[in-house]
Amino acid sequence: MIGHIRGALIEKQPPQLVIEANGVGYEIEASMQTFFKLPAINTELKLFTHFVVREDAQLLFGFFERQERSLFRVLIKASGVGPKLAIAILSGMTTAEFSACILREDSKTLTKIPGVGKKTAERLVVEFKDKIAALGLDEPIEFTLTGTELPSAAASVNAHIEDAQSALIALGYKPVIASKAVSAAQKQLGSVKSSEELIRVSLKSMVG
Repeated sequence: MIGHIRGALIEKQPPQLVIEANGVGYEIEASMQTFFKLPAINTELKLFTHFVVREDAQLLFGFFERQERSLFRVLIKASGVGPKLAIAILSGMTTAEFSACILREDSKTLTKIPGVGKKTAERLVVEFKDKIAALGLDEPIEFTLTGTELPSAAASVNAHIEDAQSALIALGYKPVIASKAVSAAQKQLGSVKSSEELIRVSLKSMVG
């Protein structure tokens, strides 16, 4: 099991990134909550990881917070939830927001995540009701950006928009919905500095 990776962030294209450690480039998939906290390209960082082996692929998932990885590991054990859906859930809401949905039995908000139907949402509420405290999620934690972690503004606004739409589609949102959400986010922000910024506002409008 690969517990964590420390190295230079050499590429990030939501929801995938590449970290180079000891001359090896590790392709990693991450939730948008982790992407929002990533430093600039060529900056060293450490990500907690979870390695998934399938018949057709070997996948490495990365998490900025240990708590997010813990929730991911429990999510993929839930009935009807695989790694891709778990990443979509963790992209649409923070661990604190997920905890709040479970504690107040708010399955409706969970259904706003692509791939989470009514039955799956209701099942998650039931299955996680007794697991929140064990995971330390009954005391919500706020996650914030650390100031120096916004990427370079060299790319054009159009490139940011395309990257944001591609990321949302990769997370399971339909192209039309992704396009409308990003367009609305662009209008709300006025000045677009990064694709991560667009994604964060788009997800908030669709899930929040």
